[in-house]
Amino acid sequence: MGIIRFILTVFHIIIIVLLFGTLMNAYIPPSVFGMLNLLSLGFPIMIAANLLLLIFWIFSWKKRAVVFLILSLFLIIPTRRWINYTPTKNETPNLKLISLNGKFGNRGDEAIYNYLNKQNADVVFFQEYDNKKPLEGFRYFENSRPIVKIQSKFPILESGEVKTDVNTGMCLYADIKINGKIIRFVNVYMEPFFLDKKMVKPTDNLDKNEEKAKKLLHKLVPTFKKHQTQIDQIKDFINQSPYPVIVGGDFNAVPNSYEYYKVSQDLDDDFLKVGKGSGTSFHDFKFPMKIDHVFSSKSITPTSYTVDRSDKISDHFPVLTEFYIK
Repeated sequence: MGIIRFILTVFHIIIIVLLFGTLMNAYIPPSVFGMLNLLSLGFPIMIAANLLLLIFWIFSWKKRAVVFLILSLFLIIPTRRWINYTPTKNETPNLKLISLNGKFGNRGDEAIYNYLNKQNADVVFFQEYDNKKPLEGFRYFENSRPIVKIQSKFPILESGEVKTDVNTGMCLYADIKINGKIIRFVNVYMEPFFLDKKMVKPTDNLDKNEEKAKKLLHKLVPTFKKHQTQIDQIKDFINQSPYPVIVGGDFNAVPNSYEYYKVSQDLDDDFLKVGKGSGTSFHDFKFPMKIDHVFSSKSITPTSYTVDRSDKISDHFPVLTEFYIK
């Protein structure tokens, strides 16, 4: 039994080191060490392993449980970025935003329109969706780009593309006047990884699995470096905004990644503020992937954040966020 405990202790130390490694994405960009960003993808699995081992040490009455427990306390907020619970807010919302990657409507345009029209939102962010017509009651439509769009029931005073050096990813902004106050909405679609299920699904052949792993690395790490360029330029644009901002969309990046830390500087993660349950939004790979996010200026009060799993109208679940605009 002693040798088993020794092996588990070493394994637990490795897990803790890797978990703390994901926190270093706040300081080390992918261009310096891209593998750190890769670690953030495995955060849910590693934190689950950490929790199981922690429970084992506690029930084994081992002193090392105290050490691992203290270290795990530093991981509470990083974990809450994935799965969270907050009390219901008292403020009555006066703005509802929906962000949805529509997967080019391959599960049916009508299903997407029916769902969104029932939600009675005020502003809608689309990614990977070339919707040709506005939703019911939407008079204002930023539709200059085929991949990323913004629709609004409130007047759009100014809108356009946020220029970056990345060709595939795209970002739009719209200055929208809501109850007499101008808010800058920024719809982000980060460079995609161009992955499909076959590329990530393991097989019985170890050689094929090794080949798949190498191909994944060759796709992921270079894309992380493109994300760095793109998110740095988007963040510069956000910082120059003369108005409070609401930033959302498909970031193709999980919490605790470089992209997440960069965009959340001086902004609130609205899931962390008012989210309940799991924030996982991409469901196609059957693996926890929280890659759709909403952030806002501290002068804006989020009141609810929901990942709606009621209908699979895309490979992303819609993200519904409500706010109180003073």
